[in-house]
Amino acid sequence: MTRILLIDDEEQIRSTIGALLRASGYEVSTAADGRAGVSLFEREPHDLVITDVLMPVMGGADVIATLRRLRPELRIIATYGGGLVSGTESVATAQSLGADRLLVKPFTLAELKVAIAAALGTPGGEPPAHDAPPTPGAQ
Repeated sequence: MTRILLIDDEEQIRSTIGALLRASGYEVSTAADGRAGVSLFEREPHDLVITDVLMPVMGGADVIATLRRLRPELRIIATYGGGLVSGTESVATAQSLGADRLLVKPFTLAELKVAIAAALGTPGGEPPAHDAPPTPGAQ
């Protein structure tokens, strides 16, 4: 099963997106800030990280840089609330550090699934086919 780590300082976003991703067939862990997210990733590697760009304690750009050092091939999606002039530099930094995709909040579940599919290289935003249970009689 594809493991996704969702890092966002807003509890409602973690709860809602986490539930939607679980219902879509992903295994999801969450963290309330970048430092907690990196610590969780170090203990339990994930296939994909979705991180907010603007967070207290450790921002998304620092999260991305740290995760890239730990696992360069990791797929990362950065999310951004938009509208803050001070956030423009953080978004550019997140992209330059290697975020595979950037999603501007609010985004739809369909947009999130497309970003996940693109990041993981799977069609249609669904969990990769190898995560599906084997078909009886299939070889």
